[in-house]
Amino acid sequence: MNRIELLSPAGDLERLKVTLLYGADAVYIGGKKYSLRANATNFTIDEIKEGCSFAHKLGKKVYLTLNIVLHDRELDDLDNYIKDVIDAGIDAFIVSDPYVISRIRDIDSNVEIHVSTQSSVTNIEAAKFYKSEGVSRIVLARELSKSEIKEIINQVGIDVEVFIHGAMCTCMSGRCTLSNYLTGRDANRGGCSQVCRFLFDTDDAPFTMATKDLNMAYYIKDLIDVGVSSLKVEGRMRSLYYLATVIGTYRKIIDDIYDNVLTDDLMDKYNNTLSRVANREVSTHYFNKKADYNDQYYSGRNEASNQDYLGLVVGYDEKKGLLTFVERNYFEVGDTVEVFTPDKESFIIEIDKLYDEDDNLIEVARHPGEVLKIPFDRRLSSYSMIRLIKKKDN
Repeated sequence: MNRIELLSPAGDLERLKVTLLYGADAVYIGGKKYSLRANATNFTIDEIKEGCSFAHKLGKKVYLTLNIVLHDRELDDLDNYIKDVIDAGIDAFIVSDPYVISRIRDIDSNVEIHVSTQSSVTNIEAAKFYKSEGVSRIVLARELSKSEIKEIINQVGIDVEVFIHGAMCTCMSGRCTLSNYLTGRDANRGGCSQVCRFLFDTDDAPFTMATKDLNMAYYIKDLIDVGVSSLKVEGRMRSLYYLATVIGTYRKIIDDIYDNVLTDDLMDKYNNTLSRVANREVSTHYFNKKADYNDQYYSGRNEASNQDYLGLVVGYDEKKGLLTFVERNYFEVGDTVEVFTPDKESFIIEIDKLYDEDDNLIEVARHPGEVLKIPFDRRLSSYSMIRLIKKKDN
């Protein structure tokens, strides 16, 4: 039996590598053209080629988003771009325009085509239509319940992908005109200014229409049981630490479910890790019931910055037994931290000694970007990280 796919965003080449190393089975990326994340770094053709090569050596996949709302002036170069990224090695396109589907099929009938959530597929007949057009997977709209997801899978017999974590759109699966209307930045062409998260002044009190984030951690088994093929995490512009933590945690949840070792205590631990990496409240939105005011922010929103991420490991001094890392947030001697790796290893330690780059003992790390060292008994794999577990008792 094939295990469900864990699909991660990657806004650049380094994020692609990190998220695959931390357990994603596939990544979705945007190129310099036709992508809905214009503010992400995105990938040149050469970077797509390098990313695909890296992924394929690990037995993993790369999907390319080609899902903006296209105008006539952009169609002239479309065929050449499709050919270039296929030659670069991508495994599937994520598209929303029916014309693009036909062009990809004509150019290469072997490459997979996935229908983007931008197409807002919410019913059986729409899913049947896309299947008849040669699509191999549908990224369902995020406004569907568990029973609706199950019915589409059972009735249509097509691979289905659903979002499980990250930011949600106030409007229907990204079909938003607020950004364009108020700021001139088109949300459906990659320029969303997130107007839904603005704080508006009203006569009575500040008002926002923002949704809470999505977190489906407790319902992964349900998604496996109804036959979902791929679990998608949102966030091509998220940090390395966020991606490593979220993808690494969902990797453990999925594996523990298949290995039949996931306990309530473990699940609570995993969810706590997920809750500490982001700064917004979460909800399951439409999965169990119709979303309502409990799934929204209207006023009194609190989004405190998370400061658990302490550093990225960059080296190891064998002779002195010191782990070298680049500091990200404040911490001090006596704090308890977790050192974690892409290999699923985790080490909980209390920092008893802390050195600066010149091996001078210090008590406090207070300068983000500074190179620091702590005693450790082994070398760790690339992209290992350090997070805060508990502040010292004062």
